[in-house]
Amino acid sequence: MKIDRSIVALALSTLLAACGPAVEPYDLVITGGRVIDPESGLDGVRTLGIRDGRIAEIADGELTGVRTIDAAGHVVAPGFIDLHEHGQSEEAYALMVRDGVTTAFELEVGSPDVAGFYAEREGGQIVNYGVSIGHIGIRMALLGDPGQGILPAGVGGSGSLDAAQLDEMERLIRRGLDEGAVAVGFGSAYTPGADMAEIERLFRVAAEYGASAHIHMRGGLPGLDSTLAAAGRAGAPLHIVHVNSSAGADIEGFLAAIQAARDAGQDVTTETYPYGAGMTEIQSALFDDWESWPDERFGIHQLVSTGERLTRASFGRARAAGGTVIIHDRTEEMTRAAVASPLTMIASDGFIENGRGHPRTSGSYSKVLGRYARDQRLLTLPEAIRKMTLEPARRLEPRVPSMADKGRIRVGADADLTVFDPATVIDRSTYEDATLPAAGIPFVIVGGSVVVDHGVVTDARPGRAVRAPLR
Repeated sequence: MKIDRSIVALALSTLLAACGPAVEPYDLVITGGRVIDPESGLDGVRTLGIRDGRIAEIADGELTGVRTIDAAGHVVAPGFIDLHEHGQSEEAYALMVRDGVTTAFELEVGSPDVAGFYAEREGGQIVNYGVSIGHIGIRMALLGDPGQGILPAGVGGSGSLDAAQLDEMERLIRRGLDEGAVAVGFGSAYTPGADMAEIERLFRVAAEYGASAHIHMRGGLPGLDSTLAAAGRAGAPLHIVHVNSSAGADIEGFLAAIQAARDAGQDVTTETYPYGAGMTEIQSALFDDWESWPDERFGIHQLVSTGERLTRASFGRARAAGGTVIIHDRTEEMTRAAVASPLTMIASDGFIENGRGHPRTSGSYSKVLGRYARDQRLLTLPEAIRKMTLEPARRLEPRVPSMADKGRIRVGADADLTVFDPATVIDRSTYEDATLPAAGIPFVIVGGSVVVDHGVVTDARPGRAVRAPLR
């Protein structure tokens, strides 16, 4: 029997057309996980298809990928965004990423050299990164402060700027913003020589650029009131860093004052970390009055380099030598109040160097998820995720439009994702060993690349600069 080849070809082409074009596999598929998106309210089992560093599809069924991660029994959340991370190094990034962080900002202290900060990290890091232009560092340079760390150890904190220096300060703040600084960073607690007129002048510069002012404020509730008033007059978006640390026992009063300002229409936000102890440089202005302290006060201070609790004599020696100290000065009730507040975002205030630091570097996010959301039910899991993702992104969006693609799980968003086990996620780091990574976070994805694979940091370095548009 003779076969008409033209009929066969027509039939074959018709069949292929009916089947549709061949579907290219996604670069990565994450299947079977409970996907929680704080923006849309999505909370259900879905499959994510990732291509070219972005979320390309959110499906109810299966998708085909070059690699597939089975996330059954796990939560798939937007990658956590840390607005307050001093540890901007490979060592610190490798710890924070295992805590679910995919974007880490240094916005309190910032940097006096924004262009230099970004240049040093070109070529890719474990996580995305960004920085503010830092009032503290510029002040140290203008006044010739002797401090070797990131904080003043003398005249940079206590000294006053003359008119010419104030003009230069403003010029340098503007230069940093022109170079793409995410925000303007302040630490009035560390710069007692900077009066509110100086700070308000620079708030006005931040307002002009649409940049939020991230401040470690001084002076308790009166200091909060004066800071809110100065930002209000300047029209600057204001972010109060670590409200738990600044407020101490007055945490309820601080939160009420911030809420009142928001109710009055002021653009003000805040953050907390979930630990009762803080950490700072021992030569900073916070301790300038240490010689007048009663003897019993020294024991709440723990030297990071050795882990020892200090006495008057050992504090004096450490103050002269320099370094960092952990301060055990808050109760668990204060921490719970800050974590539970609907006002607060979660931010670590982390720092680690040569294996020594504070456990918040490697445990802030897992502790909130495990201890406070799961075990104590202080807040719901979606609420905890909102504090770690969507709210930090929204804080920066007016200045940094690219943040609109972070902190969400939607088609077109950046594929920065954290996959964790809600039954086992928990912090493991301690004040004696801050290098213990979090448990229960097996996979972390940055820009579509797997940077934590079954709990192990990979060789991928997809993290990129997050910065404002250059002027």
